[in-house]
Amino acid sequence: MHLSPEQLQLFDRDGYLVLPNLFSPEEAALMKRETLRLYALDRPEIQREKDGSTPRTAFAAHTFSPLFAKVARHPRLIDPAMKILGGQVYIHQFKLNAKAAFDGDVWQWHQDYGTWQRDDDMPEPRGMNFAVFLDEVNTLNGPLMFIPGSHKLGVLEADHDLRTTSYPLWTLDNETIARLVAKGGIVAPTGGPGAGLFFHSCLVHGSNANMTPWGRIIVYVTANRVDNAIRRFKRPEYIAHRDFTPIVPLADDCLADDLRHAA
Repeated sequence: MHLSPEQLQLFDRDGYLVLPNLFSPEEAALMKRETLRLYALDRPEIQREKDGSTPRTAFAAHTFSPLFAKVARHPRLIDPAMKILGGQVYIHQFKLNAKAAFDGDVWQWHQDYGTWQRDDDMPEPRGMNFAVFLDEVNTLNGPLMFIPGSHKLGVLEADHDLRTTSYPLWTLDNETIARLVAKGGIVAPTGGPGAGLFFHSCLVHGSNANMTPWGRIIVYVTANRVDNAIRRFKRPEYIAHRDFTPIVPLADDCLADDLRHAA
């Protein structure tokens, strides 16, 4: 998959890019069925909300799911990753993030690279997220909220929040967010199953709790340049991977057999 010059310009300006039909609805449904199966497993990679039961994230699904092993090497994600990041990439993180109906908790305002730098000693912001919606993401069911252009400010001062949610995060204070929003505003990209969302690792973002009856799941492939590999290994390997082998993209129809078997 090739991004156009106009798409690359939008990404550079805003820090994110929406691709409405990156995957087909059938491919998204296939990934959602597998995600729900994985959420039911009792594994350390399956993180839950503070209630102890509602799925929040499944880390490293590409290491124990053959389907997501293919998704992690899909050319519709990896080719743009190599183009935007300017070199060969490896998987730094792979996440299946849920915002469950009624019970999905917040993700506080943060920058992903702020965490990767502080916790993993990633040298430069040369990693980023390549996401796929598995459900309809609307303005009400906990969509990601971005502050456009905030990626151009570099790493901002943050505090390590260990209390608000079940997942520790380096978060930005209210004064900083108010100042950034006064300049850049807030957007909440939406889309249907199969939509793609790519965003810069320094883009300030968060998401509200989901009070609606509509859950939403998003797949995140976090690609990092091979020559920008992390240098600190204090987090579990299923959260911050140590395999820096360059990804070789598969064929564009790599999910065809899975789709046929699911039919």
